[in-house]
Amino acid sequence: MTTDTTSAPNFIRHQIREEIEAGRAGKIVTRFPPEPNGFLHIGHAKSICLNFGLAEQFGGDCHLRFDDTNPAKEEQAYIDAIKEDVAWLGFEWAGPVRFASDYFDQLYAWAQHLVREGKAYVDDLSPEEIREYRGTLTEPGRPSPYRERSAAENLDLLERMRVGEFAEGEKVLRAKIDMAAPNINLRDPILYRIRHAHHHQTGDKWKIYPSYDFTHGQSDAIEGVTHSICTLEFEDHRPLYEWFLDNLPVPVIPRQIEFARLNLNYTLTSKRKLKLLVDEGIIDGWDDPRLPTISGMRRRGYTPASIRRFCEMIGVTRADGGLVDIAMLYHAIRADLEENAPRAMAVLRPLKVVLTNVPEDFEEVYEVPGHPAREDMGVRKVPFTREVYIDQDDFMEAPPKKFFRLAPGQEVRLRNSYVIRCDEVIKNAAGEIEELHCSVDFDTLGRNPEGRKVKGVIHWVSAAHGVPMEVRLYDNLFQVEQPDKDKDADFLDHLNPESLVVCRAIGEPSLADAGPESRFQFERVGYFCADRHASRGDELVFNRTVGLKDSWAKVQKQEAQKKEQGQKKG
Repeated sequence: MTTDTTSAPNFIRHQIREEIEAGRAGKIVTRFPPEPNGFLHIGHAKSICLNFGLAEQFGGDCHLRFDDTNPAKEEQAYIDAIKEDVAWLGFEWAGPVRFASDYFDQLYAWAQHLVREGKAYVDDLSPEEIREYRGTLTEPGRPSPYRERSAAENLDLLERMRVGEFAEGEKVLRAKIDMAAPNINLRDPILYRIRHAHHHQTGDKWKIYPSYDFTHGQSDAIEGVTHSICTLEFEDHRPLYEWFLDNLPVPVIPRQIEFARLNLNYTLTSKRKLKLLVDEGIIDGWDDPRLPTISGMRRRGYTPASIRRFCEMIGVTRADGGLVDIAMLYHAIRADLEENAPRAMAVLRPLKVVLTNVPEDFEEVYEVPGHPAREDMGVRKVPFTREVYIDQDDFMEAPPKKFFRLAPGQEVRLRNSYVIRCDEVIKNAAGEIEELHCSVDFDTLGRNPEGRKVKGVIHWVSAAHGVPMEVRLYDNLFQVEQPDKDKDADFLDHLNPESLVVCRAIGEPSLADAGPESRFQFERVGYFCADRHASRGDELVFNRTVGLKDSWAKVQKQEAQKKEQGQKKG
């Protein structure tokens, strides 16, 4: 699979092309290095598409490497889910799956090298004291009283840390750089912490674990990564990575390039906050269709192509472009499904209609295209009988003007079928509408009625042949654009109580064979996906992916029209 990103702004692609043309770069090697402490989200999708896309475009390799330096927060389930997500998006990593823990022995040897060179030391200060000694943005730090220990003493203490002789927090290994550096990351950063935790890859071999800062650049160097691409929050860490690479006998020097992360409105991408939603049972696991996780978007009905298309649309820049409108994401999936999703009719809020002039045993079967523009999708069979269901929203007893659906005495066409007229409204003792009695004009199959114009067309399902199903209508999980903008407020206060509405629906017979993750356009309603967790034999469950209206495309069209009008005036 090849991702076409040539139409989107991508300054990294431009820089790499210049390097290759100038002879400064050979084979390109990138990597995607997630921490296995949660599921991947839409922000990770941008990074995946960028790293794998660049490798594909320039004939290079992209590695999948897990940054597994914090075993207390990592799980094998996260590793498995991340591998599945990357593969589902359509990318293949070069070689085996890699782990930072694969390099623990080499990293430890390099830590010893720094100690022997007088560039690292074991510190006995507590975490609170280390923070106090580090200083502030306006005040320099103070050297630790343990900073001048001899290399021999430091090597001895480091080895005793490694075998588990000390308690957690009792000692750390720090680089000896510059406690007065303007960049706080260079004020003797921590290289190793004591952790008496079982590791999912190395078991109980290690009692100390390297920091991300000490692991990141050296792992890239070991793997021969040429371009270490990360988000802007790591820009201030780059001088530290370069210091490590300059002071260690690494085989190559990767080039770090930072880009702006993705910020999507009405969405949270903090793993900590997403995990809280999962742990508190506020949503249905990491793949809840309301979450921006890749597995959640997959369950909701997003396609790999639509996510890659969205990442292409937003581009890659260094400037923080603010919030990306979630309507762009909806536009990407809608455009994909418009072309590729077969059609079906489903009634989400059923209202029975009895066609009084149709015999009770009457049955007529229509052959309807599976997709109006795709002959390869064949046809589906839609039965028509005396009793059908229509949507409650398609009937009003006292309709306003320009209501072109069904009302007492008013006509409407059943999609792909006849024109019907509402003759009687049947209500129960409470005054609630139970069913409608209508009559069919049998001269209107495939043609307009004589002498009158019927404007409305509504969808329907045969009551005798309809398939019962549960339909879940998903909306944004949060009611505000930036649910975590106010640091003093609880982001849970902004949860949308209407983010999930469940309907007892009726679908046309063709939907009975829908397999997990099958996607459809329910005509006049929206795009839906068969839930991947619904087992064969259970009642069908469909998740709404996105509605039919495309607000982002409408805005783009209006902006283009304004620009065109301005050019004409000029």
